[in-house]
Amino acid sequence: MILIDGKKVSEEIKKEIALEVAEIKANGGKTPHLAAILVGNDGGSETYVAHKVKDCGEVGFKSSLFRFENSVTEKELLEKVIEINADSDVDGLIVQLPLPKHISEQKIIEAIDPRKDVDGFHPLNVGRMTIGLPSFVSATPAGIIDLLRRYNIQTSGKHCVVLGRSNIVGKPMSILLSQKSEMGDATVTICHSRTKNLKEITSQADILIAAIGTPNFVTSDMVKNGAVVIDVGTTRVKSEQTKSGFKLTGDVKFDEVAPKCSYITPVPGGVGPMTRISLLKNTLLSSKKIF
Repeated sequence: MILIDGKKVSEEIKKEIALEVAEIKANGGKTPHLAAILVGNDGGSETYVAHKVKDCGEVGFKSSLFRFENSVTEKELLEKVIEINADSDVDGLIVQLPLPKHISEQKIIEAIDPRKDVDGFHPLNVGRMTIGLPSFVSATPAGIIDLLRRYNIQTSGKHCVVLGRSNIVGKPMSILLSQKSEMGDATVTICHSRTKNLKEITSQADILIAAIGTPNFVTSDMVKNGAVVIDVGTTRVKSEQTKSGFKLTGDVKFDEVAPKCSYITPVPGGVGPMTRISLLKNTLLSSKKIF
């Protein structure tokens, strides 16, 4: 069993991005600029955005953070998005989710200029990705593809099972793996809460991607010997073993599943760091005006 080290791979990619940015600056080019909008004081969102700002600094990007209270109106938030869209210095824009219930997340996402939508959530980017045109691919699926590539895990002709059908992970993941491409050409099955004979399907998978959001959902009897298992789950569960009283737990029951695998990602330290690095890659692409 080989542990897929997302932290190590993300650091390698970060160095590659930093070198490219340094070269762009040395040649008189424009510094890539990522803007982020944060609403409220959710601890998880605060931490995630702080990491993104830190990442930008480490690779030489410019970053801007716009904060709003939970009481911000949908109209005020839309106006800010439109203002940032019009700022030619900003290459990428993210709005940290979730948003307060009185604000339509979909409206906000659709208001972002698709050419600055480095989260890859805008319908135009999703559509372009689906038919293989240049686009911004949502960060987690893009990060998983990078992990598979860096570990030379072949997808062509493989049976890939994706657990979960979310717009952010499950659906785009299934499309990327099934496309005619270097890291595609797989036969893909999507499973979800209504899937019958789930264990029968998952136990056929050469590559199993767990993105269902239920801690320890995938057990050893759901995985065939030699499978590649990618765990996307990051649920905070109570733990007496940590100072905070919580620990991040994946969708895969790691201790019992790992011995059966050829490759497996840990939680934390697997897919998570790759999600962050994909945002940097998309911002760099955006600064090059890919479409």
